[in-house]
Amino acid sequence: MTSFPSPGAVLRKILQEPEILVAPGAHNAFTARIIEQTGFRAVYLTGSGASMDLLGMPDLGFLTMTEMVAHASNIVQATRLPVIADADTGYGNALNVMRTIREYERAGAAGVHIEDQVAPKRCGHFAGKEVISREEMIGKIKAALDARRDPGFLIIARTDARAVLGLEEAIERGKAYQKAGADMIFVDAPESVEELRLIPRSIPAPLMVNMSEGGKTPLIGARELQEMGYRLVIYPRSAAGAAAKAIQELLAALKKEGTTKNYLDRIVSFEGRNQITGLADYQELEKKYLRKD
Repeated sequence: MTSFPSPGAVLRKILQEPEILVAPGAHNAFTARIIEQTGFRAVYLTGSGASMDLLGMPDLGFLTMTEMVAHASNIVQATRLPVIADADTGYGNALNVMRTIREYERAGAAGVHIEDQVAPKRCGHFAGKEVISREEMIGKIKAALDARRDPGFLIIARTDARAVLGLEEAIERGKAYQKAGADMIFVDAPESVEELRLIPRSIPAPLMVNMSEGGKTPLIGARELQEMGYRLVIYPRSAAGAAAKAIQELLAALKKEGTTKNYLDRIVSFEGRNQITGLADYQELEKKYLRKD
């Protein structure tokens, strides 16, 4: 029987390469397929994008663990790429975190990040965040490590302490979370290029960074982030934001003109849509399995 590497093992192998891993955010399975077909090597399941896609609501902790895991499962099934998922606060205390890890692992995710916010959480670039104690988060990290069945499954510890307690505390939390065993550290929402540079110099661990257009962190190119010392960069809202703007412009044109015929050069063609969804592959399967005698 052929044995295939786990999604986590695939992700870890990519992260060992010299080049920084760029993981665009997918708010749905269709976007995940486009990310793969464009040539990227990993997909990031964005919590904010999922909230917009599934509920049409802001990222204020409205989605439940089971809703997010189901969404993750659909995205995993749509792509061969490793999927890194947003697991918010772990959806409860350390015991809840254990179930969360097992459910995401069962869904086929390659790894997750959990954060030290007070529940219900909110987008890392929104005002009004609160964080739990350092000790409580360390308990969550240890519970996550004990819960995973595949040692390759990546546990990323995120701290949102920058906006609440300052950069120094965020860095100290990052160090503590790395010492507790987290595979990667994610200090969210640094507020300047200088802060972005300081974090890799201060935390002796693989680091993840978030480039969110319009957020608190300045937009820096992937190559420069790599030179700073980051191993993984996510773009959580780029695809969803671009899609939303395109939909707004299309609907405005339709409302004004009563037709879309003058907009066809900005719409994926019928054939293009079928290529993204892999229609030809399914038609071949129909020939193979649904033949009529």
